[in-house]
Amino acid sequence: MDDTQFGTRSKRGDWSPDARLEVAPFWTGQWGRMGRFLLGFLWPWNAFHLAVTALYMGVLLPDWEVMKTLSWGWVLYLYAVNAAGILLLYGGIELVYYTCRKQGTRFKYNHRFPSESPSDVFWFRSQNLDNVLRTFFVSVPLWTLVLVVILWAYANSWASWLRWDEHWLWLVALMLWAPFWHEIHFFAIHRLIHTPFLYKWVHSVHHNSINPSPWSSLSMHPVEGFIYHAVALWHLLIPSNPFCAVFQLNLAAYGAINGHIGFDRLELTDTVPLESHAYAHYLHHKYFEVNYGGDGLVPLDQWFGSWHDGSKEADEAMKARFRKKKERAAARRSAREAER
Repeated sequence: MDDTQFGTRSKRGDWSPDARLEVAPFWTGQWGRMGRFLLGFLWPWNAFHLAVTALYMGVLLPDWEVMKTLSWGWVLYLYAVNAAGILLLYGGIELVYYTCRKQGTRFKYNHRFPSESPSDVFWFRSQNLDNVLRTFFVSVPLWTLVLVVILWAYANSWASWLRWDEHWLWLVALMLWAPFWHEIHFFAIHRLIHTPFLYKWVHSVHHNSINPSPWSSLSMHPVEGFIYHAVALWHLLIPSNPFCAVFQLNLAAYGAINGHIGFDRLELTDTVPLESHAYAHYLHHKYFEVNYGGDGLVPLDQWFGSWHDGSKEADEAMKARFRKKKERAAARRSAREAER
């Protein structure tokens, strides 16, 4: 595919899409765009997470009687299931598009590949190795911990378990609401861990991957890894169903890859692309203080003044915001020095 038909490439070789990021059309009254929006909302990524959740619930989870009692056997089994799923999804995309470089740098935001940029900020000076180790030994165990808590609570009837045949309308609403809640939760914790102290000691681990790849998705500090996956725990506080809770958790765990693929589109064939929805979060990794939430399903960044749609106008607004921030910091320093 010719990526210059859809975007522009800088002199350095970085690619950016011509189309600007837009928030969900129902926020702006663009009802004529709702059909296309709904198709993109459901297919392919949420449909994929739904299918994975059905596989978990119908095939992979242990028997509910087994999960009434905590034991290392079924806990370690769930860790193995989660790790295998991440290896297949993240590792498969990494292998095809980063190791074998199936489509070269077509549609790739940053023209460089992480393997070309060794750095002391990473374990063993390798972004890929650092990200893989943090994924499997930090984030996947914490994801598994949240999953175990949820399943154990439902197995022991400590959570309100609604039946689909009796409460299907409410449960469908919860399923549709899950991506919205994911963005709200992600924005809230993301702003929190961007405060100076938490950024330095927690979130900077994730931001070391300025040029993210699939393995960057769950490369996190343990504090961030837990609060990120804790998004699903709210299902224990409301009348819900374990299917809804596991779907919410899968949106976080498997869905983390969307913002870190590094390509705007993955070429499945010479003519069939898969849109990644990665650009909004790529801009966050590039500029650090924009797009704390998702890609506009809930436009919290727009409401709080941190939205970047990829345009030159957004660049200028961002730079102006940075200048004001520096001016405020300089004024505070001057005031402290005057008091001495």
